[in-house]
Amino acid sequence: MRVTQTMLSNNMLRHISQSYERMAKTQEQLSTGKKISRPSDDPVVAMKGIAYRTDLTEVEQYKRNLSEAYNWMENSDAAMDKATSVLQRIRELTVQASNGTLEETQRGMIGKEITQLKEHLVSIANTKVAGKYIFNGNDTTNPPVLITGGTVTVSNNDKPVNIEMSNGIEVPVNIDPTKVFNDSLFNDLKNLEDSLNGDNTMPIADFLDKLDKNINNLVAERAELGARFNRVELIDARVSEQEVIANRILSDNEDADIERVITDLKMQESLHRAALGVGSRIMQPTLMDFLR
Repeated sequence: MRVTQTMLSNNMLRHISQSYERMAKTQEQLSTGKKISRPSDDPVVAMKGIAYRTDLTEVEQYKRNLSEAYNWMENSDAAMDKATSVLQRIRELTVQASNGTLEETQRGMIGKEITQLKEHLVSIANTKVAGKYIFNGNDTTNPPVLITGGTVTVSNNDKPVNIEMSNGIEVPVNIDPTKVFNDSLFNDLKNLEDSLNGDNTMPIADFLDKLDKNINNLVAERAELGARFNRVELIDARVSEQEVIANRILSDNEDADIERVITDLKMQESLHRAALGVGSRIMQPTLMDFLR
């Protein structure tokens, strides 16, 4: 086969161009830290990357859901703690008022304090978190307790607010308000007020058992919420592990081995210089050089 100068030149230019492409690809990997920059570089890596990134996105969403769950549950527990303190104070006042040596005016003063404590309970029942009422079931836009002219109206919505915290795992983050801030509680407080003000003949000491029952309901609901909180913490630990694993798998699939990339770049630079040196020698001789 006849080999001409044009063939040598074209082959040399083609190989130098390919060398530039390999160097550009290696430099791109070094600057981005990724094995590929477009799906056409390696379709298999690209497809796996999409699947791994989807898994990571789901895990990150579960982390945000867990944060929302912590917000609801911690605020619910804090509110019930305050409500328990209020009921315990009401019980102390009831014990004090049941003393037969107190005068009617003194019982009336205790009744006024209990009225204020009852209104404080209403404000606790209407606790809002991020603009949502947390003690009205899944109806988070309306207050669960309304007080008008001393009359308390209580919602009976006991539907749970479920948040998905892992794949297929939903946990209710609110409490059942009908077991805590219910008609029975506020009716007992209203009757206690009436007895202290002389509008009710029921003995004041009889309200102690009723108050104990309401306090026990609060404590039981807090205990149930605490059990769910412990479960949420276990789910959080598991999701955190999944996030670490998902990031590692995604990194193994997409991230470039920097040490190897630097070595490849140095090798490509050496080969490129050698190709340029050989090319300069090939293109230098011409027919005129031999006719001189």
